[in-house]
Amino acid sequence: MLTLANDLSRPLPMVRTGAVPAKEEEAAEIQTLPVKIDIRGLSIFYGKFRAIAEVTMAIPAHQVTAIIGPSGCGKSTLLRALNRMTDLTPGAHAEGDVILDGENILGPGVDVVPIRQRVGMVFQRPNPFPKSIYDNVAYGPRLYGVRKRVELDGIVERSLKQAALWDEVKDKLQQSGMALSGGQQQRLCIARALAVEPSVILMDEPASALDPIATLKIEDLMQQLKSEYTMVIVTHNMQQAARVADYTAFLMIDGERAGRLIEYGPTSRIFTKPEKKETEDYVTGRFG
Repeated sequence: MLTLANDLSRPLPMVRTGAVPAKEEEAAEIQTLPVKIDIRGLSIFYGKFRAIAEVTMAIPAHQVTAIIGPSGCGKSTLLRALNRMTDLTPGAHAEGDVILDGENILGPGVDVVPIRQRVGMVFQRPNPFPKSIYDNVAYGPRLYGVRKRVELDGIVERSLKQAALWDEVKDKLQQSGMALSGGQQQRLCIARALAVEPSVILMDEPASALDPIATLKIEDLMQQLKSEYTMVIVTHNMQQAARVADYTAFLMIDGERAGRLIEYGPTSRIFTKPEKKETEDYVTGRFG
């Protein structure tokens, strides 16, 4: 993998916008937030094709950060780089740094297993295992060595409560997770991610396959979870980004067909007073 391109002994910076300079009032706000993930000059390649080009942005802790942009701009690629899931694609490699709690997860010799435990992932379509509700949630803890039934019972209950699903399934934990509704299945997948006690949760279009009521439940859940977790979501839904995200990053394809960060900052400013015309055109629906 990569050698460290930056001196990681220096203190982590406070949140900086990277692509655009923050206004004075914005700078005063974001300087109070500690950085959870600091992305520095990140490029992702699939073979010779560069999908993400030199993205620099700092993701604040205990906030919801949304990544938006037109189809094909690399949103999901950027998201998956944050827990090294891009490694699963043959020919993929990265240049730059992704600093998680002071550690470059792209550094040489980094074990991806604990990285993926610390950075959980929820996918676009619900993907429960063909197991019981209980075993879906207990799968991760068992994988990491938890064997005592009393411990697993506590983890399953806690995780399902955090995912706002416990009251709906507590009397049918041995039923198949596949029998749940689509919205319940997605919350089950969130509970499964929470069961291994991550500090970051990545969500790739988590509500795109759900009906409006189930979508609102997922959005409400994001707001509840951010007090304990740092959350990064990819969404095509501008209204959803405006509703749930504290910070928003806008990516766009450049002339080389690579995704570049155009603008990044508090969601309220990105949607009401963007500094880049490309951002304004996108959030107002003029293109994309």
